[in-house]
Amino acid sequence: MEMLDVVDADGEPTGEVVERTIAHAQGIRHRTAHVWVMRPGADGPEVLLQKRSDVKDSNPGCYDISSAGHIPAGSGYVESALRELQEELGIAASPEELHDCGKRSIFREESFHGKRFTDNQVSRIFYMIRDVDTKTLVLQKSEVTSVLWMSLSECKRRVRENSIKHCIFMEELEMLPETLMPEAGAWTLTD
Repeated sequence: MEMLDVVDADGEPTGEVVERTIAHAQGIRHRTAHVWVMRPGADGPEVLLQKRSDVKDSNPGCYDISSAGHIPAGSGYVESALRELQEELGIAASPEELHDCGKRSIFREESFHGKRFTDNQVSRIFYMIRDVDTKTLVLQKSEVTSVLWMSLSECKRRVRENSIKHCIFMEELEMLPETLMPEAGAWTLTD
């Protein structure tokens, strides 16, 4: 049973906690952390997309953010972002590698696997620069089917045109940098 902090419109915990399934069944606001893994490419920055497992409770089989997850009650955005990177992709990262793009609110109601699903969340968006070889990633099979690199410009185009099965918000893609600046060690291929 995954317990989440109930949060206000700014993403601040109210002191109440709720089970994840109840939060989505009743549309109770909670927090998530999103991390976009990026690297320089020939046509500008590239983003690493994950393809969600077909058994996920929401958006099964859709291309999505590199790594994302709910923030357990009592935890923070950064520690949750780092944990999800490790769990979903096998990427060990440090807090210093995360670049904060800001927060955004999401509210949507859909149906998956014949059940109502309400997403009411405040998400903190991060990016990190890491040129990972997709063949060396350790994917959490219950969460992620596969990953692929795509140029940020192509990703924006395909999301705008809806030409791939995805659950990516254009607003979030617009928060990512159009140019990547070199960082110590960021340009080397890592496992």
